[in-house]
Amino acid sequence: MARPASRRTVLGAAIAAAATAGTLSSAGPAAAAAADCETRTAPRARRSGTFVDNRFWSSYTDWRCGERAGTAAVAGRRPGVAIATPAGTTDYTDPHTGTTSHWEYATWTSPPHRPSVPATEVIASWNAQTPAGTWIQVELNGEYSDGSATPWFVMGRWAAGDKDIRRTSVDDQGDGRASIWTDTFSVDDAASGLRLATYRLRLTLYRRPGTRLTPTVWRLGAMASDVPDRFGVPASEPGLARELSVPRYSQNTHVGQYPEYDNGGEAWCSPTSSQMIIEYWGRKPSADDLAWVNPDFDDPQVCHAARHTFDHQYEGCGNWPFNAAYAASYRDMSAVVTRLSSLTDLETLIAAGIPAITSQSFLKEELTGAGYGTSGHLMTVIGFTAGGDVIANDPASPSNEAVRRVYKRAEWEKIWLRTKRYNASGKVVSGTGGVCYLYWPAFPTPAQRKALAAVGVR
Repeated sequence: MARPASRRTVLGAAIAAAATAGTLSSAGPAAAAAADCETRTAPRARRSGTFVDNRFWSSYTDWRCGERAGTAAVAGRRPGVAIATPAGTTDYTDPHTGTTSHWEYATWTSPPHRPSVPATEVIASWNAQTPAGTWIQVELNGEYSDGSATPWFVMGRWAAGDKDIRRTSVDDQGDGRASIWTDTFSVDDAASGLRLATYRLRLTLYRRPGTRLTPTVWRLGAMASDVPDRFGVPASEPGLARELSVPRYSQNTHVGQYPEYDNGGEAWCSPTSSQMIIEYWGRKPSADDLAWVNPDFDDPQVCHAARHTFDHQYEGCGNWPFNAAYAASYRDMSAVVTRLSSLTDLETLIAAGIPAITSQSFLKEELTGAGYGTSGHLMTVIGFTAGGDVIANDPASPSNEAVRRVYKRAEWEKIWLRTKRYNASGKVVSGTGGVCYLYWPAFPTPAQRKALAAVGVR
């Protein structure tokens, strides 16, 4: 099970943080030409009747349309953005090591994007390569529905490894109207009617001075949503019977291993789920990658995933974009964080061979057969029975052999899609509202591309 999500978004709560976000570099407002480019190239990413808007920049045209300071669009089989000539240098003091280092940097800023749904929440995600000696920062700013502007908020400082910087979210960011809760921009008082009407994302790419190394970012974007206020959802009708052959790993076989990464396997549901799907797609860490793991431990790749998704500020492995970025660090993989609207969406993906990682919270009695309750937990959905029930690889199992579970459709759909629930004390607390991670090959089949587009991901 996941650790209690005390620093994650609390839906509907009016919580104002005291400090505004800091930045390590600056960039001017997006040029009018860039905004026009956004108008011409932005795909229609929202489906009728949903409360979610996805916008991801990933094409060569996307990277050329952004505002660049020292970066350049990179053409080729997988287009991206990289450092060309650095825009300047800066010092960064790592808050988790106290070490101050000197870095060259360059930036790319997206055109303003106006979500088709004015948003109470925004979650960014990215796919990047960060060779040793490089790292990236992702920031967000925007305009509220009343015309006022946000500051630049840091959505993550990330590297695939942990030798140069400690991968981290940034606490205590807010402007009195919205706050950053680990990995999520959230309007403090959604009931007020205030929404985020537009946003931009800014990438800052860093490298050691004097080298020719560069991070390369292949995909950057966000899921914006107007989170509904609901304790339940109408049950969807079953529409598919299929099960994907996804590797099975238990987080609980790792309890006590590497407690420096959030209590060992006890809180590793997210990286364990990520590793299952990464290996489903035929990727895995190399023997050299795993050389640091105690050879007495089974499934060392799960330990590896925990270390490489660990957020040193959150002090856990449950940072949603960090898990997606970890998955996309493998050869030719894409990954995003999004929201889906029903089990019908998951059936569409499973039919195309795409499993999904979903986030849910529940009391023990709310999910028949689970045998536990949780304030936040990730599972891997791998299929559906003939009767429409959910087949999930649940990492909160005593062994790898016990990971495959079948959960009742209506129960499972409710605990995944609701945005409010009652905890064991009878207090109203938040639910995740359909959040999931999607991982797929960077060059999907036509059927996979069609399924992703059907759930709003391009």
